[in-house]
Amino acid sequence: MTTAFIPGFLLSLGLILAIGAQNAFVLRQGLRQEYVFAICLTCAVSDAILIAAGVAGFGLAVDTLPWLEPAMRYGGALFLFVYAARSLRSAFRTQHDSLSPSTKQTAGLAATLATCLAFTWLNPHVYLDTVVLLGSISSQYEGAKTAFALGAMSASFVFFFTLGYGARLLRPFFANPKAWRVLDGCVGVAMLAIGFKLVL
Repeated sequence: MTTAFIPGFLLSLGLILAIGAQNAFVLRQGLRQEYVFAICLTCAVSDAILIAAGVAGFGLAVDTLPWLEPAMRYGGALFLFVYAARSLRSAFRTQHDSLSPSTKQTAGLAATLATCLAFTWLNPHVYLDTVVLLGSISSQYEGAKTAFALGAMSASFVFFFTLGYGARLLRPFFANPKAWRVLDGCVGVAMLAIGFKLVL
């Protein structure tokens, strides 16, 4: 079992370590300590569903539906552009009252989870990494695909919960509103870059 579990864990961890839109969102929620458990669980469970679909052979369905890839690509890009605009607008605000723990206005759980799900399910790279790539590599572990999938799923749970709850260690640095403005600016630029990459 370990001969398939460990490669699945390491490969999945390597794929999700790169800073992307979803990871930036989890980091931000962790810094603000807003719905951290729900966000981390949503990301990890979503990954687990996609990994299971890939190992089960759903990647073949993606290849047979030529309209699916561009639809996901342009839909994801549009979402990223909208979120980038919001982040950049927040970065250039003169006041950041919402960053004070005592006065900040927290978005509702439903709205936060909807944003999280959009970052996950509207990102074509997620499908390429989990469904297509992990799904195709799992074929090398015939008879041990379940162990490979469990390893990949475990990596998602470990990564997202570590990122979400580990972010609180950076809270002293982000006590300064200017640090939040820098973070918002970096997130906005990253979203724009990823969005343009999807389109181009």
